[in-house]
Amino acid sequence: MISNDDNVLISRKAWKMEGSRMFIEVGKRVSVEDLLKGLVIQSGNDAAVALAEYVAGSEQIFVDVMNEYASVLGLRNTLFQNSTGLPDADHFTSVRDLAVLSRALIDEFPSHYDLYKEKEFTFNNIRQLNRNKLLWRDESVDGMKTGHTEAAGYCLVASAKRSDMRLITVVAGSKSDKERFDASQRLLEYGFRFYAAQKLLEGNKELKSSTVWGGKKESVSIGLENDLLVTLPRGDFRNLTINYTIQNNIQAPIKAGDELGLVEVISNNNIVVSESLIALEDIDEKGFFGRMIAKIILWFIGLFNFNE
Repeated sequence: MISNDDNVLISRKAWKMEGSRMFIEVGKRVSVEDLLKGLVIQSGNDAAVALAEYVAGSEQIFVDVMNEYASVLGLRNTLFQNSTGLPDADHFTSVRDLAVLSRALIDEFPSHYDLYKEKEFTFNNIRQLNRNKLLWRDESVDGMKTGHTEAAGYCLVASAKRSDMRLITVVAGSKSDKERFDASQRLLEYGFRFYAAQKLLEGNKELKSSTVWGGKKESVSIGLENDLLVTLPRGDFRNLTINYTIQNNIQAPIKAGDELGLVEVISNNNIVVSESLIALEDIDEKGFFGRMIAKIILWFIGLFNFNE
C-alpha cells in the first residue's frame, strides 16, 4: 500500500526529464505527497516518472498498467507510451477519452482531485503557479490539467461545479495559451446555461423485483448501486423514457451486488445513459429437494419456451 508519507528515491531518469518540472534532485528522497503536488500543480514530468517508477518498478511497466486501465474505462482511441504525455509517434488519445478519464479521476479519487484547485506549490525553494488560469477567472472551476506540445497545440481539460451540476470540457489544438482558456470558458458558460442535471433514480432502493428459483425467498429486490444522474439539454427532460431489462429465470444463490439486469434512459430515441441493475440483498438456496423442484420447473419452462 502506497501512502502520501512514503519517500521516493529519485532516479537519474526522472531527474533528467525535459519540459515542465518540479526540479527534484537525483539521489534525494521526496514524499509521495510532494510528488503528487508537483505532478498536478506544476505539471512536473520529473514527478510523473518518479511516481511511475515507485508504483510499478519502472516507467514502462507503469505505462502497461495505464493502458490496461484505459481499456477498462473504454478509452477506444488512446494508447500511452510514457507517463508524461511527451511526444511519441505511437502515443495518442482523443478529446472524448480525456473527458472519460477525467470523470473517472474525479469519481474514483476525490481526495487527490482536491489538488487540482491548488493555485501554487513551492518545492526546493522554487514557487510555481498552477498553469490552469481558469482557477483565477472562475471560482466554480476546480480543475483540471493543461498540456502543450508542438504537435498537440495548447490543450486544457477543465472542470467546474455549480450547484449540483459538474461539467468537464476538453479543448485541444489551440494556437495560444489565451485561446485555450477563452474557449474553455465559453464551453463552460454554454453548458451551464443550456444544460441541467437531474437525479432520475435513487441508488440502493428497490426499483423492480423478480422471481427467484430455488431460493429461500420467492423474489429478489433489484435496484441501482448509486443514484442515477443525467445531464441533458434543459428541454429534453420532458421526453425521457426509462426502460428496464431483467434477466429471465434468476436462480439462487444470489449475493447483493450481483448484476441482474439493465436500466436505460432514452431521450429522442437515443440511449443517453445505461446502468447495471443489481441485487439489493442476499438470497440463499433452498435445500436439496427444493432445488430439484425448481430445476424441473425451469426445465419445463425452457422446453416450452415459456417466459415468467
